[in-house]
Amino acid sequence: MSLALKYRPKHFNELVGQESVAKTLSLALESGRLAHAYLFSGLRGSGKTSSARIFARALQCAKGISATPCDSCPSCAESLQGSHLDTIEMDGASNRRIEDVRGIIEQSKYKPSLGRFKIFIIDEVHMLTKEAFNALLKTLEEPPAHVKFILATTDPFKLPATILSRTQQFHFKKIPLKAIVAHLKLIFEKEGVDYEEPALEMLARSGGGSLRDTLTLAEQAISFSNQNVSALATSQMLGLVDSRVLEEFFSALVAGKSVENLLQSLAEYDTAMVLEEMARFLKEAMLSQKLLLSVLEPFMSAIAQAQPLLNYGADGDFVLALSTLKMQASLQQPQTAQAQPTQIATPKTTHQAPQPQQATLHPQPTPTTQALQTAHKNPAQSTRPPQADPKELFKQLIAKIESTNTKLGRVFRELLVFKSFDNGILFLHSNADESASLLLREHYKTLIVPCLKEVFGANARIETDKSKPKPLEQFKENNPSLMQAMQDNLGTTDGKVEDC
Repeated sequence: MSLALKYRPKHFNELVGQESVAKTLSLALESGRLAHAYLFSGLRGSGKTSSARIFARALQCAKGISATPCDSCPSCAESLQGSHLDTIEMDGASNRRIEDVRGIIEQSKYKPSLGRFKIFIIDEVHMLTKEAFNALLKTLEEPPAHVKFILATTDPFKLPATILSRTQQFHFKKIPLKAIVAHLKLIFEKEGVDYEEPALEMLARSGGGSLRDTLTLAEQAISFSNQNVSALATSQMLGLVDSRVLEEFFSALVAGKSVENLLQSLAEYDTAMVLEEMARFLKEAMLSQKLLLSVLEPFMSAIAQAQPLLNYGADGDFVLALSTLKMQASLQQPQTAQAQPTQIATPKTTHQAPQPQQATLHPQPTPTTQALQTAHKNPAQSTRPPQADPKELFKQLIAKIESTNTKLGRVFRELLVFKSFDNGILFLHSNADESASLLLREHYKTLIVPCLKEVFGANARIETDKSKPKPLEQFKENNPSLMQAMQDNLGTTDGKVEDC
């Protein structure tokens, strides 16, 4: 028997990571406050069907309704074997037609033969057709007194609002990593399997918060490692990247060293898995403060931009190389004195016995350190590069924007005119129409401001003036000969045609 079936919970106190749901259902059974229909929703393998069976067995127990069924009476014994006559389980994926629901309605008319209620457990209820839901509505809202409905689904948003409003809803949350690891320890000790705790954490992470998926992987790991579940064997089985390889990779990046060999070794793994492991490593580095935010932010941004490319079918090796280049480029950009790049480095060996510890941080010296410190001491000088022509900087700004967004760069080049740059304020004259103004507003914070700060300084901002000439003045300017003829015919001498 598989571990998922062997260790399936039989009572509410055995549910893992669902304490609030277990407590609510237990108190409802003890107090007798029972609804006619329940909806259990949540992640796969989080305990929905197991809870439905425990709840049904508690309702059918011959010794009375309680939060803890006796497991010894004939009703409990048949429920544990899955053969109780009055507890009907139905798969909504394979019984989704209106004819199947009509069968449920017909059965609900008859009183239970063995138990206290006639209980219908419908798993994956969101798979029912629209017509089947409509047929179920009336019975679900006002069922006979001896009928209880327990619906289970992984996607409650696909259920009609009319169904949701007729049920008492319980959401099963994603099971925490620590709870899954503790449960795995208990199972491995009962099974007599040797293990390493990092291996259990790998299995729990790969399960994605689903206890059933985690137990399936655990059973596979036991077979793969021959009853000795080690971290190395588990990482090989799951195809995960060794954390030491990732630490060496990021250390080489921030130190400015070559990562070509490390990149080739990472290419042997699934790219999506590598990106996921990188994101996890950076998250742990942030929590343990191994890296400063000035380094973490561009690294995480590069990984976030890479993941959608895989969904579009881009080559995995190309995506991994592109992400690495983006990380290297982020370290080469000028940093402020408070946010200098850092490197992960292990402590040097001394005469004392080395103690095992996490990698530490040391500032990475750069050629521009002295200039950055000077700019920090005198912030007024950091708003604009010294001896730089503002008009040339404005051209650089246009080129930088145009390299990222061609249409937006064309708007800057053709419709915005440089006036001056003073005290960190870039004054522009705008000839943009409504559509161009909308484009500028749309990309102002996400693209224009970062480029502006990179070219003109961290404190730079933009101010525009948009003059709208009066229609008659614009007509005079565009048609001087026609205006002169109108003045001659009207006999005006002062040129004030608008007075006529």
